[in-house]
Amino acid sequence: MEYVKAFLVGGAFCLIGQILIDKTKWTSARILVLYVVTGTILGALGIYAPIKEFAGCGATVPIIGFGANLSKGIAEAVAEEGLFGLLTGPMKAAAGGIGFVVLAAFFAALVFQPKGKS
Repeated sequence: MEYVKAFLVGGAFCLIGQILIDKTKWTSARILVLYVVTGTILGALGIYAPIKEFAGCGATVPIIGFGANLSKGIAEAVAEEGLFGLLTGPMKAAAGGIGFVVLAAFFAALVFQPKGKS
């Protein structure tokens, strides 16, 4: 049942994104920003935690989970460091994921020898 919940919630996030792509003139970059901001707002309001509890990876893997992770990092850092946490919190919360992506991209570039656009 855990997989079904993850599929339904993650699929709903993807479905909304696909509808935005098909029915609006928004670029994928704007939709990406919309998802990150939405995740940040839902995380800050405490709405994202129950969604994450229900759907597991279906809620944490999409980009909306990245936004919620940023707001969680801000809240924790502000509680520990005060207003300076507004600057350090998101970096601490997202550093592991971003670091992994950079490392994975580096190794993919070594293996697949990407070429520039012509």
